[in-house]
Formats: sequence, structure tokens, C-alpha cells
Amino acid sequence: MPHFVVDCSQAILQFHTEEQIIERVHRAANSTNLFDEGDIKVRVNPFMIYSVGNRREDFIHVFANIMEGRSIEQRAHLSRLIVSDLVSMFPHVPNIAMNVAEFEKATYCNRAML
Repeated sequence: MPHFVVDCSQAILQFHTEEQIIERVHRAANSTNLFDEGDIKVRVNPFMIYSVGNRREDFIHVFANIMEGRSIEQRAHLSRLIVSDLVSMFPHVPNIAMNVAEFEKATYCNRAML
């Protein structure tokens, strides 16, 4: 658990590969010491068709889903750190953002828990 899903415009992949984005997000998330490194999951979803404010501008948005229990400060630091890393990687991309949502322990289930 945590899951980091990176939605982005397909065009940004001409500057860095999906693998490079995955590595950067993984490294940043791991550096916070909020998660066990082997539990961090990162995926990239590039889009060819999209709209950003009714315009065709490149974008990156990271959706983080983590188990409840971290403070607001910890979640904000995680978000700022990953966005900062992506901005340094993609200085020309005008729309880079992230949000952090929490799973509830009581309602979370995975295969190993069955």
C-alpha cells in the first residue's frame, strides 16, 4: 500500500520515460519514511485526448491513496515533495498537482487478507 497513480499528457513522455517518472515518484515517496519501500506502488496513465481548463496544455496529476494514520503535515509534505520533484523534472509543464486520499483500515481488503 500506498498507491501513486500518475495521470499525464502523453506528450510529456518525449522528455522522460514512464520508468523515469515511476522511479522519481517512488524515490520521493520512500524518502519521507512514511512507507515501507517494498509497499510503494506507482503507475503512469498517459492520455492522448484530454482537456485542461478547456485547453490542450500538458499536465501531470498524481493521485496518492495511502492507509489512514498519517498527519496532515506528513501528507502535505509528501505532496509538496513529489510535486517539487516533478516540477524539476518537467519545468516546461504548466499544470503539475497532487492530492492525497486515505484508505480506511476498517474497509480496506486485499487478496492476502482473505
